[in-house]
Amino acid sequence: MGDFWVFGYGSLMWRPGFAHVETQRARLHGYHRSLCIHSFIHRGTEHRPGLVLGLDRGGSCIGLAFRVPGDLEAEVLAYLRERELVTNVYLERSLSIRLNSGETVRAISYVVDRSHRQYAGALDADDAVLRVRGAAGQSGPNEEYVFNTVSHLDSLGIRDRWLETVARKLS
Repeated sequence: MGDFWVFGYGSLMWRPGFAHVETQRARLHGYHRSLCIHSFIHRGTEHRPGLVLGLDRGGSCIGLAFRVPGDLEAEVLAYLRERELVTNVYLERSLSIRLNSGETVRAISYVVDRSHRQYAGALDADDAVLRVRGAAGQSGPNEEYVFNTVSHLDSLGIRDRWLETVARKLS
């Protein structure tokens, strides 16, 4: 059993929570980072949903790829599934990513299930601001989630102009 890769585009980038032996910047084509998932638990409630990130179809996304030793596959996949598949709004996929080194590899990625009731769809920045502002859940205010995400992306040198616009409008 060989090593495998995991692609992170949100909190997995700065808080992966699993053992890995290498990290590289990477680009995933065919999906983009988006506040496209209604949060009923961590950043909102059923009555006042917030928004959290998902990988939605179209465009591309720069994130981080983590190489995991093959002997940790069962442990790491169990951890990721427990973390990412709580409400089954994400679909686990093996997708092709291009590492910063130029190599193309397959990586475990979590993309939004567009048929799931938590899928918010493609929102413009103003709509996203309306849904984020004032929403809060078990993990805190939704605004904090957006500001924290933009701050972490900035610290990694990753620009996401749409998300930066949402954060600026929330300020």
